[in-house]
Amino acid sequence: MMNTMTTKTTVAIAVPLEAELVERIRAVDPSVTVLYEPDLLPPERFPADHSGDPDFRRTPEQEERYWDMLNKAQVLYGLPNESPAGLARIAGSNPRLEWIHAMAAGAGGAVKASGLDAETLQKFKVTTSAGVHALPLAEFAVFGILNGFKRSAELAQDQAAKVWPELRTPTRLVNGSRLVVTGLGEIGLETARIARALGMSISGTKRTVEPIDGIEEVTDNDGLPGLLAAADAVVNTLPGTPYTEKLFGREVFAAMKPGTVFVNVGRGTVVDEEALLEALENGQVSYACLDVFAVEPLPQDSPLWSHPKVMVSPHTSALSAAENRLIAERFASNLRTYLDGGELPHLVDTVHFY
Repeated sequence: MMNTMTTKTTVAIAVPLEAELVERIRAVDPSVTVLYEPDLLPPERFPADHSGDPDFRRTPEQEERYWDMLNKAQVLYGLPNESPAGLARIAGSNPRLEWIHAMAAGAGGAVKASGLDAETLQKFKVTTSAGVHALPLAEFAVFGILNGFKRSAELAQDQAAKVWPELRTPTRLVNGSRLVVTGLGEIGLETARIARALGMSISGTKRTVEPIDGIEEVTDNDGLPGLLAAADAVVNTLPGTPYTEKLFGREVFAAMKPGTVFVNVGRGTVVDEEALLEALENGQVSYACLDVFAVEPLPQDSPLWSHPKVMVSPHTSALSAAENRLIAERFASNLRTYLDGGELPHLVDTVHFY
């Protein structure tokens, strides 16, 4: 990717963003023109609502202005209309397009869903916001571990029933316990950092097996069952790919020691939900904290909704009030790299789509 300080670069803001954050992007370099027309963007319903109000409709004149704005840019902040269809349309209508920065950490799914062929996908780069969500996801993962160890589900049930148990049931200590993290990327390593602060020892998986400071043992997914035998808790951060689909199936759950706490903040397709329900029933898994599911929204007839040992979170654990600022700061840093002709980080892999 070639760019210089003297080349004029146009960035178009395709998704809702606060004006003060747009100014941070403008401030990256005087050679950058930022196109931003907030009246063409749906209002946010909550912080970092990248899709905006679903009832928002542009007039035909506004729709023409929106796409005209996007077609003038080499760089887009956000997928058009925050959708795979918008990505497919801009890929066909903007021959000068060089780079799109997606709001999601797992934008590979949207790129795949756009249906664009390999040749078209080679014409521009798509970067993700991976890493921006690492801290809130890690905090949620540790929250799930603590819930499982401290019996929060049982406490809530007793409170709702106004029951004061005759037997005082002890909880489990997090300190001194063992955690396995599948996917030692930015989210996994941030989870490990917080877990170590609580006194846990950490092992985990990584596609490229290599020593990592603070991690006792690193293996690939083939070695996962060997790690699970000693684990007290497991956190999945893996993306959804053909290589990870239903990784957590009957054999892997059977490899866990009884009473394991399971947390999923990766992708729902990594877990065979029938196998998870069996593991909950037979005691291999004592508690499951799930932010992601194979089908989303979670179908009304899913037994996970009402299972007494399951917390259902509606794929919101990555959200935080600071998200827009963090993504804009990440984009501004990437924009500086782009202008200097460097390699953009967190590129979507257009073969495996993660």
